[in-house]
Amino acid sequence: MKVQDLAKELRKPTKEFIRFLGECDIKVKSPKTRLDDDTVETIKSLFNENKEDDGKEVINEDGSKTVTLPDEKLTVGELATHLKVALSEIMANILQKGLLLNLNSEIDHEMAQEIALELEIDLKFDGEIENSNQQPELKAQLDEMFEAEIDANPEALQKRPPVITVMGHVDHGKTQLLDTIRQANIVAKEAGGITQHIGAYQITAKDNVLTFLDTPGHEAFTSLRARGAQVTDLAILVVAADDGVKPQTVEALNHAKAANVPIIVALNKTDKPEADLEKCKQQLSQHDLLAEDWGGKVVMMPVSAKTGDGVDALLDMIILSTDLMELQSDPTALAKGVIIESNLSKQKGPLATVLVKTGTLRVGDHFGVEAIYGKVRALLNDKGESVTEAGPGTPVELLGLSKVPPPGDILVAHANERAAKIQVDEKKELGTQHKSSKKTVSLETLSQQIEDGSIKTLNLIIKADVNGSLEAIIASIEKIPTDEVSIHILHTGTGHITENDVLLARASSAFIICFDVQPTPEAKQLATEDDITIKEYKIIYEILDDVKKAVEGLFKVTYEEVEGGVAEVRDLFKFSKVGIIAGCNIKTGVMKRNALARVTRGKELLYEGKLNSLKRFKEDVKEVGHGYECGIVMDGFTGFKEGDLISSYELQEIRRTL
Repeated sequence: MKVQDLAKELRKPTKEFIRFLGECDIKVKSPKTRLDDDTVETIKSLFNENKEDDGKEVINEDGSKTVTLPDEKLTVGELATHLKVALSEIMANILQKGLLLNLNSEIDHEMAQEIALELEIDLKFDGEIENSNQQPELKAQLDEMFEAEIDANPEALQKRPPVITVMGHVDHGKTQLLDTIRQANIVAKEAGGITQHIGAYQITAKDNVLTFLDTPGHEAFTSLRARGAQVTDLAILVVAADDGVKPQTVEALNHAKAANVPIIVALNKTDKPEADLEKCKQQLSQHDLLAEDWGGKVVMMPVSAKTGDGVDALLDMIILSTDLMELQSDPTALAKGVIIESNLSKQKGPLATVLVKTGTLRVGDHFGVEAIYGKVRALLNDKGESVTEAGPGTPVELLGLSKVPPPGDILVAHANERAAKIQVDEKKELGTQHKSSKKTVSLETLSQQIEDGSIKTLNLIIKADVNGSLEAIIASIEKIPTDEVSIHILHTGTGHITENDVLLARASSAFIICFDVQPTPEAKQLATEDDITIKEYKIIYEILDDVKKAVEGLFKVTYEEVEGGVAEVRDLFKFSKVGIIAGCNIKTGVMKRNALARVTRGKELLYEGKLNSLKRFKEDVKEVGHGYECGIVMDGFTGFKEGDLISSYELQEIRRTL
């Protein structure tokens, strides 16, 4: 049938009809293009409002819609008909997933349910109803189930593989070292020798399974931590022995130190004649990394990623160090993991690399990632092989997401589909997606956090124009007396404030100070998005003044009682609307309405509460001074006797100053 004939039959303008077909991914060259019979029938069904629908539609009490369909094969066009939704909406949803489908493409029930869920429709199939009716209906029961699902069973705890992150300056041999460890040619696949994305790889060394994260720098390491995901157990800091400590080396070690992650230094490129191990150790000692043979506690291993020398010894040290951590997890629990990286594949849709932290993730599991629902369709290991499950400490590529989640989000598997969807719905209602980890870092918020007792350290990141200025600022700050609150300088350097500095500030609740330098446009934008304050200075003593103010704000607030007035009870009056009114004479000071007060009888304290009302000749007044008479009503106390004393006071805030 020609397009123009079908448009005429459906009483649609030809141009508008051709545009509609284009949205449905049906290629039409002209109005005379012929459509096959299946396509014609599907299109007719979409425009035929009186067509009998074999699906059942129910409008729930909360206004949501539930549609039940027969347990049969389904095309994209048929789904639009059953859901009574415009085909363009369905196609837009499919395109968002990165899938290339048309209205005649068959989709499985899981895909149909995912699409319906995005349209806020609960889609069920006849074969699933019996099972769904057996699930608990009460939300309270499901809440308890969520909590129980992620609780580890102490008796089921087993040793889990450690997660090791490889960090360091660009071109110091991070990826080549990992390549040597894996004994696979990974480097050749990278453009220009620079790692293109976060890779997660698992190896077995001397009967020990180790999981390595190879990052394009420490940016990903810190951005994950900034989102609340503490992924790494051990950091390997790669330093080229012929090049020494570089600015990115310092940034990397400061990020690792800020995360309280143990560090092992791999002194790489020892095969080169110009390699100088002692010089590297001396440079690292300036950044509080003191080698064991220099009297410190940091393990520094000489290696050559090129020849393989020292790599076995490094692995032995990694195994020894992580064994001492006694890392354990419950493999029998439902899985909980962290999204390491994610992307949208045109062939497979949303993909994510997940590092399982506890439990076991299996094909078929229902899960939630913040406000994203999914069901595990396939799992691929680091070799690209299909696996049926992934235990604690294992990285896998996951297929089955409805959207692409950002790195750092937490994946939680659930016992059934209903539990997973309720968790996702709650996240959507609360609007917590990608916001839960957002921190505001400013003098005011830091002061408030410390006042609440949640923080006792002022973290600083300092950047200056030259080393001379930087050293003067650091020396001056270190002289500030701080007994109760410690000042921790996380990172220092010369040059502009970068995105890495902002990421570190966000992850560590740090305050950024820059002297005679400015933030890059990218850093400024990131800081604005995350409400992180960057203070720019041109005079050093202004920096010291602000740091002092910050520390003063961090001291716990104390209060001192300021005496108000003392009144003696002379008579008692009873009113039905008010209760007992104490007729008093003000002996000293001033009594104020709403002040705090104590009622005493001799040496006995009868009551402590709020002075609710003051009356003079039946009129309410705000205060009464010495020598005057008044009526007093206390909030929650009526047991007055003549001769009782009522003493009012106020609590005045006292802040420490340096």
